[in-house]
Amino acid sequence: MIAYHFPPLAGSSGIQRTLRFVQHLPSLGWQPLVLSAHPRAYEKTSDDLLADVPASTVVRRAFALDTARHLQIAGRYLGWMARPDRWISWKFAAIREGLKLIDEFKPDVIWSTYPIATAHVIASALHRKTSIPWVADFRDPMAQAGYPADPLTWQSYQDIEADAAAHARYCVFTTPGAARMYQQRYPAAASRMVVLENGYDEESFASVAPPPNGAYAEGAIRHPLVMLHSGIVYPSERDPTQLFGALGRLQKTGALGPADLRIRFRASVHDDLLQSLARTHGAQDFIELCPAIPYREALAEMLAVDALLVMQASNCNAQIPAKIYEYLRAGKPILGLTDPEGDTAGVLRGAGLTNVARLDSVDEIARVLPALVRGWREGKAVLPHTLAVQQASRRGRSQALAALLAQTIVAPSTC
Repeated sequence: MIAYHFPPLAGSSGIQRTLRFVQHLPSLGWQPLVLSAHPRAYEKTSDDLLADVPASTVVRRAFALDTARHLQIAGRYLGWMARPDRWISWKFAAIREGLKLIDEFKPDVIWSTYPIATAHVIASALHRKTSIPWVADFRDPMAQAGYPADPLTWQSYQDIEADAAAHARYCVFTTPGAARMYQQRYPAAASRMVVLENGYDEESFASVAPPPNGAYAEGAIRHPLVMLHSGIVYPSERDPTQLFGALGRLQKTGALGPADLRIRFRASVHDDLLQSLARTHGAQDFIELCPAIPYREALAEMLAVDALLVMQASNCNAQIPAKIYEYLRAGKPILGLTDPEGDTAGVLRGAGLTNVARLDSVDEIARVLPALVRGWREGKAVLPHTLAVQQASRRGRSQALAALLAQTIVAPSTC
Protein backbone atom coordinates (compact mmCIF):
# COMPACT_ATOMS: atom_id res chain seq x y z
CA MET A 1 0.00 0.00 0.00
CA ILE A 2 1.82 3.08 -1.26
CA ALA A 3 0.50 6.08 0.67
CA TYR A 4 2.01 9.45 1.46
CA HIS A 5 -0.79 10.17 3.97
CA PHE A 6 -0.03 7.92 6.93
CA PRO A 7 0.69 8.51 10.64
CA PRO A 8 2.46 10.55 11.97
CA LEU A 9 1.30 13.02 9.31
CA ALA A 10 -1.15 15.52 10.83
CA GLY A 11 -3.66 17.97 9.45
CA SER A 12 -5.39 15.95 6.73
CA SER A 13 -8.55 13.85 6.94
CA GLY A 14 -7.20 11.96 3.93
CA ILE A 15 -5.01 9.94 6.29
CA GLN A 16 -8.06 8.04 7.52
CA ARG A 17 -8.66 6.09 4.30
CA THR A 18 -5.40 4.18 4.25
CA LEU A 19 -5.14 3.93 8.03
CA ARG A 20 -8.55 2.30 8.44
CA PHE A 21 -7.98 -0.09 5.55
CA VAL A 22 -4.75 -1.13 7.28
CA GLN A 23 -6.69 -1.73 10.49
CA HIS A 24 -9.51 -3.81 9.01
CA LEU A 25 -7.93 -5.76 6.15
CA PRO A 26 -6.11 -8.34 8.34
CA SER A 27 -9.41 -9.67 9.68
CA LEU A 28 -10.61 -9.94 6.06
CA GLY A 29 -7.76 -12.12 4.88
CA TRP A 30 -5.30 -9.48 3.65
CA GLN A 31 -2.08 -8.41 5.35
CA PRO A 32 -1.09 -4.84 4.42
CA LEU A 33 2.49 -3.73 3.84
CA VAL A 34 2.77 0.06 3.94
CA LEU A 35 5.28 2.06 1.91
CA SER A 36 5.19 5.71 2.95
CA ALA A 37 7.40 8.80 3.06
CA HIS A 38 9.89 9.77 5.73
CA PRO A 39 8.18 12.05 8.27
CA ARG A 40 10.57 14.90 7.41
CA ALA A 41 8.48 15.33 4.27
CA TYR A 42 5.39 16.18 6.33
CA GLU A 43 4.68 19.82 7.09
CA LYS A 44 3.15 18.83 10.42
CA THR A 45 3.28 15.65 12.49
CA SER A 46 1.42 14.24 15.46
CA ASP A 47 1.64 10.98 17.39
CA ASP A 48 -2.08 10.78 18.15
CA LEU A 49 -2.85 8.18 15.43
CA LEU A 50 0.31 6.07 15.61
CA ALA A 51 -1.31 3.75 18.15
CA ASP A 52 -4.05 2.97 15.59
CA VAL A 53 -1.54 1.27 13.29
CA PRO A 54 -1.66 -2.46 14.16
CA ALA A 55 1.57 -3.67 15.72
CA SER A 56 1.81 -6.44 13.11
CA THR A 57 1.79 -4.00 10.18
CA VAL A 58 5.03 -3.68 8.27
CA VAL A 59 5.64 0.03 7.60
CA ARG A 60 8.63 1.13 5.56
CA ARG A 61 9.50 4.80 4.98
CA ALA A 62 11.55 6.00 2.04
CA PHE A 63 13.66 9.12 1.83
CA ALA A 64 11.57 12.11 0.76
CA LEU A 65 11.81 15.89 0.80
CA ASP A 66 9.24 18.64 0.37
CA THR A 67 10.61 20.73 -2.50
CA ALA A 68 8.96 23.92 -1.22
CA ARG A 69 10.53 23.60 2.23
CA HIS A 70 13.77 21.72 1.69
CA LEU A 71 14.98 22.58 -1.81
CA GLN A 72 14.15 26.25 -2.25
CA ILE A 73 16.77 28.94 -2.64
CA ALA A 74 15.79 32.46 -1.56
CA GLY A 75 12.18 31.34 -1.43
CA ARG A 76 12.14 29.92 -4.99
CA TYR A 77 12.58 26.56 -6.68
CA LEU A 78 12.45 25.23 -10.24
CA GLY A 79 9.08 23.95 -11.43
CA TRP A 80 10.36 20.55 -12.54
CA MET A 81 11.44 19.90 -8.95
CA ALA A 82 7.78 19.86 -7.86
CA ARG A 83 6.15 18.03 -10.74
CA PRO A 84 3.75 16.27 -10.43
CA ASP A 85 3.94 17.43 -6.80
CA ARG A 86 6.35 18.75 -4.20
CA TRP A 87 7.23 15.24 -3.03
CA ILE A 88 8.55 13.79 -6.30
CA SER A 89 11.89 13.18 -4.52
CA TRP A 90 10.07 10.37 -2.69
CA LYS A 91 9.91 8.40 -5.95
CA PHE A 92 13.54 7.33 -6.19
CA ALA A 93 14.07 5.80 -2.75
CA ALA A 94 10.48 4.48 -2.65
CA ILE A 95 10.97 2.40 -5.79
CA ARG A 96 14.11 0.85 -4.29
CA GLU A 97 12.39 0.25 -0.95
CA GLY A 98 9.33 -1.13 -2.72
CA LEU A 99 11.41 -3.66 -4.62
CA LYS A 100 12.96 -4.78 -1.32
CA LEU A 101 9.48 -5.24 0.19
CA ILE A 102 8.37 -7.21 -2.85
CA ASP A 103 11.43 -9.44 -2.71
CA GLU A 104 10.95 -10.04 1.02
CA PHE A 105 7.16 -10.52 1.25
CA LYS A 106 6.00 -11.48 -2.29
CA PRO A 107 2.78 -9.40 -2.21
CA ASP A 108 -0.19 -10.25 -4.42
CA VAL A 109 -1.29 -6.69 -5.21
CA ILE A 110 0.20 -3.19 -5.38
CA TRP A 111 -2.20 -0.44 -4.21
CA SER A 112 -1.42 3.26 -4.44
CA THR A 113 -3.46 6.25 -3.36
CA TYR A 114 -3.79 9.87 -4.47
CA PRO A 115 -3.91 12.92 -3.72
CA ILE A 116 -0.10 12.80 -3.79
CA ALA A 117 0.33 11.85 -7.43
CA THR A 118 3.88 10.58 -6.86
CA ALA A 119 2.35 7.52 -5.16
CA HIS A 120 0.92 6.42 -8.53
CA VAL A 121 4.28 7.09 -10.21
CA ILE A 122 5.95 4.75 -7.70
CA ALA A 123 3.27 2.09 -8.07
CA SER A 124 3.44 2.17 -11.85
CA ALA A 125 7.21 1.65 -11.78
CA LEU A 126 6.91 -1.27 -9.36
CA HIS A 127 4.14 -2.82 -11.46
CA ARG A 128 6.23 -2.59 -14.64
CA LYS A 129 9.26 -4.11 -12.94
CA THR A 130 7.41 -7.00 -11.26
CA SER A 131 4.12 -7.51 -13.16
CA ILE A 132 2.27 -7.56 -9.82
CA PRO A 133 -1.28 -6.30 -10.48
CA TRP A 134 -1.85 -2.67 -9.54
CA VAL A 135 -4.92 -0.99 -8.07
CA ALA A 136 -4.82 2.83 -8.44
CA ASP A 137 -6.89 4.56 -5.77
CA PHE A 138 -7.60 7.94 -7.36
CA ARG A 139 -10.11 9.05 -4.73
CA ASP A 140 -10.86 12.31 -6.64
CA PRO A 141 -10.25 13.43 -10.22
CA MET A 142 -6.69 14.46 -11.09
CA ALA A 143 -6.42 16.57 -14.28
CA GLN A 144 -9.44 18.87 -14.41
CA ALA A 145 -10.44 22.00 -16.29
CA GLY A 146 -8.14 24.68 -14.94
CA TYR A 147 -6.53 22.39 -12.36
CA PRO A 148 -3.64 22.17 -11.89
CA ALA A 149 -3.20 25.75 -13.13
CA ASP A 150 0.36 25.17 -14.38
CA PRO A 151 0.10 23.58 -17.87
CA LEU A 152 3.15 21.35 -17.38
CA THR A 153 1.85 20.05 -14.06
CA TRP A 154 -1.56 19.50 -15.64
CA GLN A 155 0.09 17.48 -18.39
CA SER A 156 1.99 15.38 -15.86
CA TYR A 157 -1.31 14.66 -14.09
CA GLN A 158 -2.91 13.60 -17.34
CA ASP A 159 0.05 11.36 -18.19
CA ILE A 160 -0.16 9.67 -14.78
CA GLU A 161 -3.91 9.05 -14.97
CA ALA A 162 -3.65 7.80 -18.57
CA ASP A 163 -0.92 5.38 -17.49
CA ALA A 164 -3.11 4.11 -14.65
CA ALA A 165 -6.12 3.73 -16.95
CA ALA A 166 -3.98 1.67 -19.34
CA HIS A 167 -2.11 -0.50 -16.85
CA ALA A 168 -3.85 -0.63 -13.46
CA ARG A 169 -6.14 -3.63 -12.95
CA TYR A 170 -8.68 -1.28 -11.34
CA CYS A 171 -8.99 2.48 -10.89
CA VAL A 172 -10.89 3.36 -7.72
CA PHE A 173 -12.84 6.56 -7.03
CA THR A 174 -14.65 7.81 -3.95
CA THR A 175 -17.66 9.27 -5.79
CA PRO A 176 -19.96 8.17 -8.63
CA GLY A 177 -19.34 11.46 -10.43
CA ALA A 178 -15.57 10.95 -10.50
CA ALA A 179 -15.97 7.39 -11.78
CA ARG A 180 -18.33 8.55 -14.55
CA MET A 181 -15.91 11.31 -15.55
CA TYR A 182 -13.09 8.81 -15.99
CA GLN A 183 -15.26 6.22 -17.72
CA GLN A 184 -16.04 8.87 -20.32
CA ARG A 185 -12.43 10.05 -20.50
CA TYR A 186 -11.01 6.51 -20.87
CA PRO A 187 -13.81 4.41 -22.38
CA ALA A 188 -11.55 1.41 -23.05
CA ALA A 189 -10.99 1.13 -19.28
CA ALA A 190 -14.57 1.96 -18.23
CA SER A 191 -15.28 -1.53 -16.88
CA ARG A 192 -12.27 -1.19 -14.58
CA MET A 193 -13.40 2.10 -13.00
CA VAL A 194 -15.08 1.39 -9.66
CA VAL A 195 -16.46 3.39 -6.71
CA LEU A 196 -15.32 2.82 -3.14
CA GLU A 197 -16.51 5.68 -0.95
CA ASN A 198 -14.86 7.03 2.16
CA GLY A 199 -16.45 6.36 5.54
CA TYR A 200 -16.17 6.75 9.29
CA ASP A 201 -14.41 4.55 11.82
CA GLU A 202 -16.85 3.17 14.39
CA GLU A 203 -14.06 2.05 16.70
CA SER A 204 -12.73 5.61 16.88
CA PHE A 205 -16.16 6.95 17.78
CA ALA A 206 -16.63 4.20 20.35
CA SER A 207 -13.42 5.28 22.08
CA VAL A 208 -14.63 8.86 22.43
CA ALA A 209 -16.42 9.83 25.63
CA PRO A 210 -19.94 11.08 24.82
CA PRO A 211 -20.70 14.69 25.75
CA PRO A 212 -22.27 15.29 29.16
CA ASN A 213 -26.03 14.87 29.17
CA GLY A 214 -27.65 18.06 28.08
CA ALA A 215 -24.37 19.75 27.20
CA TYR A 216 -26.07 21.34 24.23
CA ALA A 217 -29.59 19.94 24.30
CA GLU A 218 -30.74 21.56 27.53
CA GLY A 219 -31.17 25.29 27.62
CA ALA A 220 -31.29 25.48 23.85
CA ILE A 221 -33.36 28.63 24.11
CA ARG A 222 -30.67 30.25 26.25
CA HIS A 223 -27.67 29.63 24.03
CA PRO A 224 -26.97 29.98 20.31
CA LEU A 225 -26.91 26.97 18.04
CA VAL A 226 -23.26 25.97 17.73
CA MET A 227 -22.45 24.81 14.20
CA LEU A 228 -19.04 23.28 13.49
CA HIS A 229 -16.97 23.23 10.32
CA SER A 230 -14.17 20.80 11.10
CA GLY A 231 -11.15 20.98 8.81
CA ILE A 232 -9.57 23.00 6.04
CA VAL A 233 -11.49 25.82 4.36
CA TYR A 234 -10.07 25.93 0.84
CA PRO A 235 -10.35 29.50 -0.53
CA SER A 236 -11.83 28.31 -3.84
CA GLU A 237 -13.43 24.93 -3.25
CA ARG A 238 -14.94 25.91 0.13
CA ASP A 239 -15.19 29.68 -0.18
CA PRO A 240 -17.37 31.03 2.67
CA THR A 241 -17.81 34.50 1.16
CA GLN A 242 -21.51 34.10 0.37
CA LEU A 243 -22.14 32.43 3.74
CA PHE A 244 -20.70 35.48 5.47
CA GLY A 245 -22.71 37.72 3.17
CA ALA A 246 -25.88 35.89 4.18
CA LEU A 247 -25.02 36.18 7.87
CA GLY A 248 -24.43 39.91 7.51
CA ARG A 249 -27.77 40.34 5.74
CA LEU A 250 -29.66 38.28 8.32
CA GLN A 251 -28.21 40.33 11.15
CA LYS A 252 -29.11 43.62 9.46
CA THR A 253 -32.71 42.51 8.93
CA GLY A 254 -33.00 41.07 12.43
CA ALA A 255 -33.83 37.63 11.08
CA LEU A 256 -30.84 36.00 12.81
CA GLY A 257 -28.20 37.25 15.22
CA PRO A 258 -25.11 36.03 17.08
CA ALA A 259 -27.38 35.12 20.01
CA ASP A 260 -29.03 32.59 17.68
CA LEU A 261 -26.06 31.08 15.85
CA ARG A 262 -22.31 30.59 16.27
CA ILE A 263 -20.26 28.97 13.50
CA ARG A 264 -17.02 27.43 14.74
CA PHE A 265 -14.25 26.88 12.19
CA ARG A 266 -11.89 24.27 13.58
CA ALA A 267 -8.44 24.00 11.94
CA SER A 268 -9.41 26.04 8.88
CA VAL A 269 -5.72 26.69 7.97
CA HIS A 270 -6.90 30.05 6.56
CA ASP A 271 -8.01 31.89 9.71
CA ASP A 272 -6.71 35.27 8.51
CA LEU A 273 -8.74 35.03 5.32
CA LEU A 274 -11.88 34.02 7.23
CA GLN A 275 -11.45 36.90 9.67
CA SER A 276 -11.04 39.37 6.83
CA LEU A 277 -14.07 38.07 4.93
CA ALA A 278 -16.20 38.08 8.08
CA ARG A 279 -15.30 41.71 8.83
CA THR A 280 -16.02 42.73 5.25
CA HIS A 281 -19.53 41.27 5.41
CA GLY A 282 -20.32 42.19 9.01
CA ALA A 283 -20.39 38.56 10.12
CA GLN A 284 -17.51 38.56 12.59
CA ASP A 285 -19.79 38.20 15.63
CA PHE A 286 -21.17 34.92 14.24
CA ILE A 287 -17.88 33.07 13.88
CA GLU A 288 -15.12 31.66 16.05
CA LEU A 289 -11.79 30.39 14.80
CA CYS A 290 -10.17 27.51 16.67
CA PRO A 291 -6.84 25.66 16.27
CA ALA A 292 -6.32 22.05 15.26
CA ILE A 293 -6.87 19.35 17.87
CA PRO A 294 -6.10 15.59 17.93
CA TYR A 295 -8.34 13.34 15.87
CA ARG A 296 -10.41 11.84 18.67
CA GLU A 297 -10.92 15.25 20.24
CA ALA A 298 -12.21 16.40 16.87
CA LEU A 299 -14.71 13.51 16.86
CA ALA A 300 -15.78 14.37 20.40
CA GLU A 301 -16.42 17.93 19.29
CA MET A 302 -18.65 16.71 16.45
CA LEU A 303 -20.68 14.77 19.01
CA ALA A 304 -20.93 17.76 21.33
CA VAL A 305 -22.00 20.60 19.04
CA ASP A 306 -25.55 21.24 17.83
CA ALA A 307 -25.03 21.07 14.06
CA LEU A 308 -22.35 20.53 11.44
CA LEU A 309 -21.40 22.46 8.31
CA VAL A 310 -20.06 21.07 5.05
CA MET A 311 -19.03 23.34 2.16
CA GLN A 312 -18.27 22.14 -1.37
CA ALA A 313 -18.29 24.36 -4.46
CA SER A 314 -19.81 23.31 -7.77
CA ASN A 315 -16.34 22.95 -9.31
CA CYS A 316 -16.03 19.91 -7.00
CA ASN A 317 -19.34 18.24 -7.89
CA ALA A 318 -17.53 14.95 -8.50
CA GLN A 319 -15.92 15.05 -5.04
CA ILE A 320 -17.21 14.40 -1.53
CA PRO A 321 -15.34 15.70 1.55
CA ALA A 322 -14.22 12.69 3.57
CA LYS A 323 -15.36 14.47 6.74
CA ILE A 324 -19.02 14.14 5.71
CA TYR A 325 -19.14 10.48 6.76
CA GLU A 326 -17.95 11.34 10.26
CA TYR A 327 -20.59 14.06 10.29
CA LEU A 328 -23.24 11.44 9.49
CA ARG A 329 -22.01 9.22 12.31
CA ALA A 330 -22.18 12.14 14.74
CA GLY A 331 -25.94 12.12 14.21
CA LYS A 332 -26.36 15.90 14.11
CA PRO A 333 -28.24 18.21 11.74
CA ILE A 334 -26.00 19.01 8.77
CA LEU A 335 -26.07 22.17 6.70
CA GLY A 336 -24.78 21.43 3.21
CA LEU A 337 -23.61 24.45 1.26
CA THR A 338 -23.10 22.80 -2.09
CA ASP A 339 -24.52 22.36 -5.59
CA PRO A 340 -27.74 20.30 -5.43
CA GLU A 341 -26.54 18.45 -8.55
CA GLY A 342 -23.22 17.37 -7.02
CA ASP A 343 -22.22 14.16 -5.29
CA THR A 344 -21.94 15.84 -1.88
CA ALA A 345 -25.60 16.85 -2.03
CA GLY A 346 -26.39 13.30 -3.16
CA VAL A 347 -24.86 11.86 0.02
CA LEU A 348 -26.88 14.26 2.16
CA ARG A 349 -30.14 13.47 0.33
CA GLY A 350 -29.42 9.77 0.63
CA ALA A 351 -29.24 10.23 4.40
CA GLY A 352 -32.55 12.10 4.45
CA LEU A 353 -30.97 15.51 5.06
CA THR A 354 -32.69 18.49 3.45
CA ASN A 355 -30.82 21.59 4.66
CA VAL A 356 -28.95 22.28 1.42
CA ALA A 357 -28.16 25.59 -0.29
CA ARG A 358 -25.73 26.57 -3.01
CA LEU A 359 -22.41 27.73 -1.60
CA ASP A 360 -22.37 30.70 -4.00
CA SER A 361 -25.94 31.89 -3.29
CA VAL A 362 -26.50 34.47 -0.55
CA ASP A 363 -30.26 34.22 -1.11
CA GLU A 364 -30.44 30.45 -0.65
CA ILE A 365 -28.19 30.47 2.40
CA ALA A 366 -30.19 33.31 3.95
CA ARG A 367 -33.35 31.23 3.52
CA VAL A 368 -32.07 27.94 4.91
CA LEU A 369 -30.16 29.20 7.97
CA PRO A 370 -33.10 30.65 9.94
CA ALA A 371 -35.18 27.56 9.15
CA LEU A 372 -32.44 25.27 10.44
CA VAL A 373 -32.06 27.26 13.67
CA ARG A 374 -35.82 27.39 14.16
CA GLY A 375 -36.20 23.64 13.64
CA TRP A 376 -33.43 22.99 16.16
CA ARG A 377 -35.02 25.22 18.80
CA GLU A 378 -38.39 23.53 18.30
CA GLY A 379 -36.88 20.05 18.61
CA LYS A 380 -37.66 19.28 14.97
CA ALA A 381 -34.15 19.17 13.54
CA VAL A 382 -33.67 16.79 10.60
CA LEU A 383 -31.14 14.08 11.50
CA PRO A 384 -29.38 11.52 9.26
CA HIS A 385 -31.19 8.21 8.72
CA THR A 386 -29.78 5.34 10.79
CA LEU A 387 -29.40 2.98 7.81
CA ALA A 388 -27.41 5.54 5.82
CA VAL A 389 -25.08 5.97 8.79
CA GLN A 390 -24.55 2.23 9.21
CA GLN A 391 -23.74 1.76 5.53
CA ALA A 392 -20.96 4.37 5.69
CA SER A 393 -18.70 2.55 8.18
CA ARG A 394 -15.02 1.99 7.34
CA ARG A 395 -15.46 -1.67 8.19
CA GLY A 396 -17.97 -2.00 5.37
CA ARG A 397 -15.70 -0.09 2.98
CA SER A 398 -12.81 -2.41 3.90
CA GLN A 399 -14.96 -5.44 3.09
CA ALA A 400 -15.58 -3.93 -0.33
CA LEU A 401 -11.86 -3.34 -0.81
CA ALA A 402 -11.06 -6.92 0.22
CA ALA A 403 -13.51 -8.19 -2.40
CA LEU A 404 -11.92 -5.94 -5.02
CA LEU A 405 -8.43 -7.15 -4.13
CA ALA A 406 -9.59 -10.75 -4.45
CA GLN A 407 -11.00 -9.95 -7.87
CA THR A 408 -7.75 -8.21 -8.82
CA ILE A 409 -5.67 -11.36 -8.52
CA VAL A 410 -8.03 -13.41 -10.70
CA ALA A 411 -8.94 -10.75 -13.29
CA PRO A 412 -7.16 -10.88 -16.67
CA SER A 413 -4.09 -8.69 -17.08
CA THR A 414 -4.50 -5.25 -18.68
CA CYS A 415 -0.91 -5.14 -19.96
